[in-house]
Amino acid sequence: MVILILGATSAIARSVAEQYAGAGHPIVLGARDIEAAEAVAADIQIRFEVDTWAKQFDALDTESHADFVADIEAEAGAIDVVLLAFGDMGDQEESERDFAQAKRVIDINYTGAASLAEAVASRMSERGEGSIIGISSVAGDRGRKSNYFYGSAKGAFSLYLQGLRNRLSEHGVHVMTAKLGFVDTRMTFGMETPIPIASPDAVGKAIMRAQQAGVEVLYYPHFWRGVMGIIKAIPEKVFKRLSI
Repeated sequence: MVILILGATSAIARSVAEQYAGAGHPIVLGARDIEAAEAVAADIQIRFEVDTWAKQFDALDTESHADFVADIEAEAGAIDVVLLAFGDMGDQEESERDFAQAKRVIDINYTGAASLAEAVASRMSERGEGSIIGISSVAGDRGRKSNYFYGSAKGAFSLYLQGLRNRLSEHGVHVMTAKLGFVDTRMTFGMETPIPIASPDAVGKAIMRAQQAGVEVLYYPHFWRGVMGIIKAIPEKVFKRLSI
């Protein structure tokens, strides 16, 4: 079973790669920083004794995505599971001052993710099997002033995955949306959070278990489902006066 992991140098992606490699699956790692991806691939190959490939991948270069997927399948074989783990929170205040920065956040988190998912989905639907895992965020469940460009892109990506799941269900392809809360990564480095931060290792294990169980929407840590249920239920007149 070939596993394609994009955004492969992130802590979450690396943890997921280790879970599947530990189960004996060959791993293809795609990242913008090819040298970092090659280092991760070499490490996994040595420790888990599985075949690995490192490929340069640019989420913003959407015109290359179809060929990128075709080249991987020609070299490594049909992709059975793809994890879309790339993303960029950006800087909210910078995005408010310069829409080019906001567009970059939107394009990485939504446009690039949807483009790559489509390139894989068409191949999986023809084969009648496969699993697409998209990492979204609880930030996409309700817009907040502190990160509404990032949150809106993740919210759009969650809706996209919902529609893709609806489309591909009759073709035997599983689509999972992983809505993550705070995770101990570069993205949250230095952040003061009122809620405990999950470890990348725990997230990686949870994602693999959920994919194998056919889960469609995963909140992790699981208490975020309840937290976001409460936050979404707050009336707009009240919510706009809050700083959460």
